Amino acid sequence: MNRIAAASLPFLLTACSVIPGFGTAVDLAPFGDSARHWYAITDEVPKLITPLPDHPVYGARDVRDIAENVLLFQKSNGGWPKNYDMAAVLSPEQRAVIVSAKDDISLTTFDNGATHSHIAYLAQANRLHPDERYRAAVERGVGFILSAQYPNGGFPQFHPDTAGYRKHITFNDGAMMGVVRVLADIADGKEEYGFIGAELRTRVNAAFSRAVDCILRCQVVQEGTLTAWGQQHDRDDLTPQDARTFEPRSLCSMESAEIVLWLMSRPDPDPRIIAAVNGAAAWYRRIAIRGVRVVTVQREHEQFMYHAADDDRIAVPDSAAPRIWTRLYELGTDRPLFCRRDGRIVYSLAEVERERRTGYKWYGYEPEEVLERHRVWAARWSPDNAEER
Repeated sequence: MNRIAAASLPFLLTACSVIPGFGTAVDLAPFGDSARHWYAITDEVPKLITPLPDHPVYGARDVRDIAENVLLFQKSNGGWPKNYDMAAVLSPEQRAVIVSAKDDISLTTFDNGATHSHIAYLAQANRLHPDERYRAAVERGVGFILSAQYPNGGFPQFHPDTAGYRKHITFNDGAMMGVVRVLADIADGKEEYGFIGAELRTRVNAAFSRAVDCILRCQVVQEGTLTAWGQQHDRDDLTPQDARTFEPRSLCSMESAEIVLWLMSRPDPDPRIIAAVNGAAAWYRRIAIRGVRVVTVQREHEQFMYHAADDDRIAVPDSAAPRIWTRLYELGTDRPLFCRRDGRIVYSLAEVERERRTGYKWYGYEPEEVLERHRVWAARWSPDNAEER
């Protein structure tokens, strides 16, 4: 084991898989969002245990130890809570607290990487160190996923607690797409899920088909044209919905990028997928912002309710800046959209208070990767829709 500060956690690697060149290691990156929240970010979900200063952690090669933590945190309904570090070395007292809460299923979720990342980790751990407990936990986790799915194929942010915005079909923070990746890996026959039984695999195949259909149906059509997705969608009519006070219903470039990249990764895309990808790529080209750069500047330290900041973020004019996108765009107008914590919608980063400027990602370059890949993808599947730069 070793010790690392929370600040060094972003993060170790990039996907939940056996690491090339490190045959005895499994990637920890998918646990990164929850781990960061455990160490340094407070939100509405209470934590049963909290980290010590300079808390000891396992390394990526300590697969058995980390897998024990993953098993420990699994709830009796098969799901997992969020905002803990699976690589943390826990004291006997901390472990006892987690064991005592096994039957509290109020906080099982897909948010911040929860559940889908745990399932994927155990599947990879089982490849390296075959263990019936890992396989059983994976199957129970998959059962939890299936129990959470809506008839239309969508997944809520939390299950079984669907109070408030937790009930929405949630693309924000990779919730639904993380689940879809697990379902896809099983449906596609990935080696690490080879132990999944025939009956469960049949149910997964059906759930995966429904999920893909839901993704495509959630894509927003404006004036007859396919555009992008919201952060969360109504579980009945699939329209974009509000979530946290600073997350108004809108089109979201960042979460949509994850969706489109995944759609482009599918083999032999059908006409619906091709249309969805091309529609989103065209939308990204239309709404790209040029001549603006977001810079981080040092400021006095300030402690907010949910995080602390020693810096600030400012959007400045720069004719040499690469194209950039805001995270949120107004429905119907495609106007770049921002929001204060009190829920007031504004139209510039400067109008957002510092707490939200430093505590939320308002601009990003994720669509650039979509457009780069789309040029190659479209050349194969839809040559008339390739981007001209």
